[in-house]
Amino acid sequence: MATARVVIIDDDDSMRKALQRLLAAAGFQPVAYGSSEAFLEDSADSRSSCIVCDQNLPAMPGLELLQLIRKRQEEIPFILITAFDSPGLGARALSDGAIAYLTKPFAGFELIEAIREAIALSGKSRRPSAQ
Repeated sequence: MATARVVIIDDDDSMRKALQRLLAAAGFQPVAYGSSEAFLEDSADSRSSCIVCDQNLPAMPGLELLQLIRKRQEEIPFILITAFDSPGLGARALSDGAIAYLTKPFAGFELIEAIREAIALSGKSRRPSAQ
């Protein structure tokens, strides 16, 4: 069985590196980007099993990236994370097609569980969850 490729998009270097270490330790193949644009420029993005993306990115926020991906009719499971929760953001993310919404700080096991659920549900009828 191939190792699941999980994309991390976060402009905070320390958060991005911490998530890479966490996902590698959990047996995933993490690939990290500092922006939505860097991710979109990478032609290998279609091989991703799941995307974990921060909401507060400088040029293209996570929710905007999610909407673009869904507009392209790509069904890559998407998890939106943020340190700046605001009323309705989680509900909007889930209604736009995110599989999960996590607010920082979150426990590592919460993210791992959300990624495993997202990968398991990809290609099936998906049930989003807010955490």
